[in-house]
Amino acid sequence: MTEDESERRPRRHSPWGALALVLLTGLAMMRNGVDFEDGPPQPAAAAAVGAHPDRLPAAPPVPPADMEVLEHSSVQRIRIPGISVDAPVMTVGLDATGWIDAPPPTDPNLAGWYLNGISPGQRGSAVIVGHVDNAQGPAVFYGLGSVRKGSRIEVERYDGRTAVFEVYGVEVFSKDAFPGARVYGDTGHAELRVITCGGGYSKARGYDGNVVVFARMVEAR
Repeated sequence: MTEDESERRPRRHSPWGALALVLLTGLAMMRNGVDFEDGPPQPAAAAAVGAHPDRLPAAPPVPPADMEVLEHSSVQRIRIPGISVDAPVMTVGLDATGWIDAPPPTDPNLAGWYLNGISPGQRGSAVIVGHVDNAQGPAVFYGLGSVRKGSRIEVERYDGRTAVFEVYGVEVFSKDAFPGARVYGDTGHAELRVITCGGGYSKARGYDGNVVVFARMVEAR
């Protein structure tokens, strides 16, 4: 993608409400797990949003009162300095079974943003996904489970703006009991969810969960 697709296909309304029914059991993506001695890092108990998926999230950061909420724009790049992520972002849609599609697994340093969803910086919960690994080894979000509360995530957009988010929780959820409403729900703020596979792994089933990073925008520049 070489242009801001929002210029060609503006979307002011998010379809997350309609997709919630599809997504309640989690994202059926990133099923290319391979054997590593220790596997990808998993969220520590102290970093979790809550030990039970029905509990309210931990207290998120309070954005500046005068912070500007951004308009819709496609996404160009994501940076998570705490885990050395600096990756281009492509737009993705839905696969043949109705799940959010993943970027091609052949490129280990590539993330995906769902074009029909919220843009990072808009009010609502924007979602960026990426592989934890591929057949060759670790991929873009291999270290996602080790992100710490208070870490910053920068999302560069095609309109030239950058949305800066502060992490307030990291959790791993079973794909069989994925709390879609809690993960994707509108909190009244500009939020970001970064998602990859996690939890246990078997060759027969792949990863049995999803690591989810919860972050709220604290700066727009």
